[in-house]
Amino acid sequence: MEAAMDLMRRISPNQSETALSALLSLLPHHSADLLSQVDQPLQVCMDTESMKEFILCEYNRDADSYRSPWSNKYHPPLEDGPLPSDELRKLEIEANEIFAVYRDQYYEGGVSSVYMWEDDNQGLVACFLIKKDGSKKGHGRRGHLQEGSWDAIHVIEVGPVEEGNAHYCLTSTVMLSLTTEHKPLGTFNLSGSIRRQMSLDLSVAEGHLCNMGKMIEEMEGKLRNSLDQVYFGKTREMVCTLRPPPEGIQLRLPES
Repeated sequence: MEAAMDLMRRISPNQSETALSALLSLLPHHSADLLSQVDQPLQVCMDTESMKEFILCEYNRDADSYRSPWSNKYHPPLEDGPLPSDELRKLEIEANEIFAVYRDQYYEGGVSSVYMWEDDNQGLVACFLIKKDGSKKGHGRRGHLQEGSWDAIHVIEVGPVEEGNAHYCLTSTVMLSLTTEHKPLGTFNLSGSIRRQMSLDLSVAEGHLCNMGKMIEEMEGKLRNSLDQVYFGKTREMVCTLRPPPEGIQLRLPES
């Protein structure tokens, strides 16, 4: 199992589904652990009742059905699928509306979903998901990418409120994959993933959503900076080392 997880951490996100399928065939007795611990590129489904897209993941799945955050119904229909309590459902609806605004402001489109459920410690767990298809045929608006996707998964565990404070533990994963195609230069592919964690004790005076939103916004800024330094920065350094540009010319990425 340790070797399998080590392998999945090094697999490109656009090949992770194939790799996971092969590992499930080789290690059927570890299927539950693999499915719960390995993050996969997010998939999108249409809620035919609300006519809105929602994201599929392990956190809204029961058997082969997935719960929509918009209609609170499973697709395909499932009679006894677990549902959040009335109070938590109200918080989930509000979170989806707010997160959709956040997505539009930061990503200029894409699909987002928020799912919430109670944990065993009288607290709650929230999962915030964003999928942005940056390809020419998707939600991309810049025109630089032939294919490209950004998948962000934020899972926040919220402890019980004690003396007006609560403990928040955020685990964030971002999977990036992009492909550019230019006739003189050929095809270039860059993909990878990064995971970080943050824990804070915060006052609940302004509400859970405010605290979770601030943590996600701060974490996404750190992840974007890390991706820029690790992937784009190292790629630029390698290209300049292998094929240094003529003197006086500075290599740079296209402006967004």
